[in-house]
Amino acid sequence: MNGDNPEKRIYYLQAEFCKTLSHPIRVEVINHLKDGEKSVGELLSLTGISKTSLAQHLAVMRQRRVLVTRKEGASVIYRIANSKVIAACNIVREALIDQLTEDEKTRKLLKAQDKSSGSVG
Repeated sequence: MNGDNPEKRIYYLQAEFCKTLSHPIRVEVINHLKDGEKSVGELLSLTGISKTSLAQHLAVMRQRRVLVTRKEGASVIYRIANSKVIAACNIVREALIDQLTEDEKTRKLLKAQDKSSGSVG
């Protein structure tokens, strides 16, 4: 990474951020936290994954400052560090839903064309 070029540094940081969210469990955790903070126990219950696996994913997101924590008694409470993370994830999700919808429309159109032309498919 070229530390002298601010634009290149932003590209690097953006790529690192995207890598942080490149696992489905991490995206799911973001989704569960979008409406407010949750304890580790709540996240375990919501995700259904092992405590060890969840701890590893939470650590990565905390290291990259996607999530922040606070203690409440014996519990560790997680929240999203910056609400723009939620907005970014929502935009990506909406784009993917649009793609899937368009793919389904295309499949239906092709299937209708196959039926009208007598093709077997």
